[in-house]
Amino acid sequence: MRRAGLLLLAALLAGPAYGQTKPAPTPSTLACGVLKAETFKTAATSSWTISGPAGKTTETGTLKSGPRFECLDGAILVVEFTSTAGHSFFDAYFADGTNIGYGRQQIDRRGGRFVLPIQARARIAQPLRTAFDYHCRLDMPADPIPPAARADCLF
Repeated sequence: MRRAGLLLLAALLAGPAYGQTKPAPTPSTLACGVLKAETFKTAATSSWTISGPAGKTTETGTLKSGPRFECLDGAILVVEFTSTAGHSFFDAYFADGTNIGYGRQQIDRRGGRFVLPIQARARIAQPLRTAFDYHCRLDMPADPIPPAARADCLF
């Protein structure tokens, strides 16, 4: 009888906890010049929004890691993440609304700097090109490397 009373008391005390709602996740933010990144996680799903003068981009996914944000030269917002399938991605967002993205296997990091395929250089506004180094490993028929550009490659 005493045991039943303790169980009943425990159930009564625990009762109100079942009706409580979980607090909303606290977002994490990073400002990078006019760009802003915000991320939050609910259960197994990660969501992030990149906003700037050109508008907002929102992504949602089940990730193995990330998203991880980094600000380069106070003007370029870099987002890196790895999907649950093990595919890693790199995206760089610029204030003019453009962004470039590659699979992480096409990006290197040397001396604290990102090394992108040389083809990305032409897609980046002139003043921001110096924020990156470039390589010539990604030579494809659909996106060939012009001979003159090879001089700007680290490898």
